[in-house]
Amino acid sequence: MLFRCNILALVGGGPGPQYPPTKVMIWDDHQSRCIGELSFRSEVRGVRLRRDRIVVVLEQKIFVYNFTDLKLVHQIETVPNPKGLCAVSQVPGPLVLVCPGGQKGQVRVEHYGSKKTKFIMAHDSRIACFALTQDGRVLATASSKGTLVRVFNTVDGSLLQEVRRGADRAEIYSLAFSANTQWLAVSSDKGTVHVFSLKVSTGLTGNDKPHTTSDPNQSTPVSSSLSFIKGVLPRYFNSEWSVAQFRLHEGSQYVAAFGHQKNTVVILGMDGSFYRCEYDPVNGGEMTQLECHNFLKSENAF
Repeated sequence: MLFRCNILALVGGGPGPQYPPTKVMIWDDHQSRCIGELSFRSEVRGVRLRRDRIVVVLEQKIFVYNFTDLKLVHQIETVPNPKGLCAVSQVPGPLVLVCPGGQKGQVRVEHYGSKKTKFIMAHDSRIACFALTQDGRVLATASSKGTLVRVFNTVDGSLLQEVRRGADRAEIYSLAFSANTQWLAVSSDKGTVHVFSLKVSTGLTGNDKPHTTSDPNQSTPVSSSLSFIKGVLPRYFNSEWSVAQFRLHEGSQYVAAFGHQKNTVVILGMDGSFYRCEYDPVNGGEMTQLECHNFLKSENAF
């Protein structure tokens, strides 16, 4: 869906689909009809919408189109990308697009305003998930190991922060920034949603880089008590851990995002579950559940 308007991009899937999985259908819900379509030789893995662009992700290629006339303006080759990983900036202005790069562990950042491409070697393992701030200035990435999340400046590719989800491997399902870029939510197959405190902001500075924040009401990231010997022991002991957590049932895939209300997180599960939680930005700890529903079951059953 294009923000909250009547335009949707539809791709066929499942048994007996209405549309083939090799097409993107542009649907106008006010008119209840398709107003455009894009056809490809292979299955569509993902679609991203902006007011001025449509981005279509295939297994090893990404196409960027004008929204108004569906004219192709750019195409990018990537490593195999079965998840359809891609992120685009959402604020008005030149497009910033992030996708997997040409080699394992690499991400590619396209700055269409400056016509520059930045490659960032984010991880040693393959990229499993990433998220972009609305203005496209800050990027969070996770690898197939799922232990660390790294935060980068997309302009110069510098590493801004590294946080640790855990010590054991995990599949990261989603990463999400808060609107003010002070918080990062992470969900994984371990059944826990983590909220991390970030020290970056997308506000402009003299050199156009993200800068540190100094909010007195923001919790300090939890670090290991052994950090004083970080020069001797592995960096695990100097890791930044999550400030707040919410524990879910394992076995389902969940995605998390920040709610419109302050200090809230919304969580959606592939099993139809919906949670809205609140975290304490000062003391952290377990989040408080505010709402819980399941759209595939009756309320009594849930």
